[in-house]
Amino acid sequence: MLTLAPAFVEAELSDTQSLLERAQAGDAEAFCELCRIYETPLLRHAMTVCGNATLAEDVAQETLVEAWRGVSRYNGRCRLFTWLCAILLNRYRNVVRQKRPLPISSLLERNEFESSLEQLVDADSPPPDEAAQVRERAALVLQCVQALSPKYQRVIYLRFYVDDSLEGIAAALGCSVGTVKSRLFRALNKLRAMNALDPKFVPTERKIPSL
Repeated sequence: MLTLAPAFVEAELSDTQSLLERAQAGDAEAFCELCRIYETPLLRHAMTVCGNATLAEDVAQETLVEAWRGVSRYNGRCRLFTWLCAILLNRYRNVVRQKRPLPISSLLERNEFESSLEQLVDADSPPPDEAAQVRERAALVLQCVQALSPKYQRVIYLRFYVDDSLEGIAAALGCSVGTVKSRLFRALNKLRAMNALDPKFVPTERKIPSL
């Protein structure tokens, strides 16, 4: 069974809040400690979004630079990882807008991208003879998600890949919960309408009422 399981569940570390408070007070060393906690899951998420290791590294690095500049404005209404991922999605959108060329090395990194799709599979891994089919379906889901407009991509990524609450997503994106629900509802309908995608492999959101 295909799921869009989160690549990272934020660890409840006793000193994370202390590091955050120090970083918000201007302590660069504390922010570097936070980066060490989040850089791996953030890079993994960037890889899912970008589909290219070199570009993912660039976008993740830009995300952390922008996060340092704006960490004082983080208000705790969403998880810190959700906030970082929202910044990352904006950075990637800027890359697409600027039509920044992909590195030539991207042609050599397809296997690395495909291996990142393993995170989309249930903990109960399928038998080996089904693994390739599961990865193919996961790749198809990603391809369809990336065909959506940015506002729909963001809610899909944050809801199904970062796995945060609707309230947390709204806080990270700076909009209302109603707007998140509406965009998520429409995004899922657009995914279901894509002929290349088998409806039974489209994620569902039971929390969204019919509009």
